[in-house]
Amino acid sequence: MILVDATTLISLGQIGELHLLQTFDRKIIIEGEVLDEVSTEPAQTNVSEFLDRDSVGLNRGRADLLDEEAERERKAKDLLGETDVNGDVRIIAGVLRTGQNDDRILVISDDKRVRTIADTLGATVTGTVGVIVRAVEVRDMTTEQGKELVRRVDSHGLHMTGELREKAYELVEDAAKRK
Repeated sequence: MILVDATTLISLGQIGELHLLQTFDRKIIIEGEVLDEVSTEPAQTNVSEFLDRDSVGLNRGRADLLDEEAERERKAKDLLGETDVNGDVRIIAGVLRTGQNDDRILVISDDKRVRTIADTLGATVTGTVGVIVRAVEVRDMTTEQGKELVRRVDSHGLHMTGELREKAYELVEDAAKRK
């Protein structure tokens, strides 16, 4: 299972590349609260189309939370220092739902706090750059195409530091060599 954060949905949605999320061989789940955080265009429209077109699960069920799920949300809020349920809380609750050290769960987020907590709970963690690297690794994508995706993401909202951009290029180059 893959839990995708709004940060990555916005980054890939802004450039129309949400399909890259499907390079992972797992079911994609987007929590309703995460979807609500995607409010900029064209990301919002692209995410809606992605949900309609592809086999992506949308988890909106909160009306009659089971006691166990309510407890996971409470624990997630505590871990994150949040008072309300938001996308980050739902992602961490999702990690708690699957159990610690379950290598079947992947969290895709560019939020350092979410990544750190998800990793501590045993989830595999990556971000937008990791999605691009994966696409270069498993698709017929060249190094230059991967670097161009990094540049597009950078210029449409992710705004990487020079050091991070160079590291992203290096990861893309390494992925291309591993093909």
